[in-house]
Amino acid sequence: MTDDPPHDAPTDPYASGPRGISDAARALAARCEPLVNETARRMSHDSFSRIPGYPDLPVDVKDLEIAATARHGLRQFVQRVQTPYDASRDPHEAEGDPYGTDDAYALFRERAAQRAEEGMPLPVLLRSHVLGAYVLWEMLHEVAGPGEEAALAELSGLLLRVQEGVVGAVTEAYLQQQAFLDEERREELRSVVRGLLDGSLPPNAASVRGLGLDGGGLVLCLRGPQSAPTAGTVGSTVAERRREGRLQTTLDRGFGTRVLTLFEDGGGYAVVPGRGAGGPPEVPAGLADRLRRAWAGEVRAAIVSVAGAGDVPDAARTAAEIVRVAAASGLPPGLHRIEDVLFEFHLAHDSEAGPLIAAVLDPLARRPELVETLRTYLDCNLDRRSTAHLLGLHPNTVDNRIARVTQLTGLDLAVPRSAAVALCALLLREWTTR
Repeated sequence: MTDDPPHDAPTDPYASGPRGISDAARALAARCEPLVNETARRMSHDSFSRIPGYPDLPVDVKDLEIAATARHGLRQFVQRVQTPYDASRDPHEAEGDPYGTDDAYALFRERAAQRAEEGMPLPVLLRSHVLGAYVLWEMLHEVAGPGEEAALAELSGLLLRVQEGVVGAVTEAYLQQQAFLDEERREELRSVVRGLLDGSLPPNAASVRGLGLDGGGLVLCLRGPQSAPTAGTVGSTVAERRREGRLQTTLDRGFGTRVLTLFEDGGGYAVVPGRGAGGPPEVPAGLADRLRRAWAGEVRAAIVSVAGAGDVPDAARTAAEIVRVAAASGLPPGLHRIEDVLFEFHLAHDSEAGPLIAAVLDPLARRPELVETLRTYLDCNLDRRSTAHLLGLHPNTVDNRIARVTQLTGLDLAVPRSAAVALCALLLREWTTR
């Protein structure tokens, strides 16, 4: 047998008895209660003025809200100490939480969320709570008389335990509100970027004027590997957000400014503000490799310059088309400008003549080996030996296949004009299948 209490015995630090608050400590707290208002006033006016940034706060915030919160915290402590233990209170008390339920922290949470919304730095807020606990300890120390050393030590220990819960509640509420505000701002910015890209937002709108595009800028269209078949799951959502975060960081650091982005599955757009009178920003060296590492896969990015916000919608469409044409033309992934695909881009937008040119190769539709040989032959500048080497054929086989292409299509590839028609037809057929 043992005299130890059962494991489910109450451990409320405020309870009377050997494990609770002594009568002497309760009496000391009771004598402090009349000093709460004056101590709270001293906190908000004098003590907190040591905190960097606090003196710059609006007077009403310091005199009303912060003073009221300080007064609430002081009174809550001294009154709660005097409250007899009640076993029916929240079970948190059995875990040693001096305040029991989260309701005791409600005002602290509310004020923390408000401070986050107003932009007060978290260190300033936390220092005010820690300093407030010190001022409360000073009040207890001043009131305590000879022979009350044990009671003072008892309340001091309790104050430290209380402060743990308060700081935790304040930090959690602040960070939750800050996360909510950050997401709200990100969504607002995404809406602005979306309106900027599709032209639904007027270039002279207030939200656009602050984006820094008056001096020009760049529009990028990004395309990378599509998401895995598990898209939509929690894991894929987290992976996509992390990828978007890496891409955002890569673009911001590369261009040395905050880049406006709108990411989608498999790609997205980026709008880079210019340098004022200095014109569009320079594309950083190695950007293609950085984007590839951020995406963890090959990335195509087309870049188009703009003179102002009004040019962004057309630039976005052009950039998307450059990416498509570059891919269809067999260019390797990387950074593309319209100059890289000027000929192909022109062909891709000749809607009337395009189908007629592409139809020249219809006789080869069921002969993929002839189409492959023709494409390689043109890529090798009509060199039969290079073509044979790439395809693993004998040069005579290449000659026979090219002769068959001429027979079926009527294109004599030895004639420059026929070779140009064959090249155009190949490109147009590939674009229409993508």
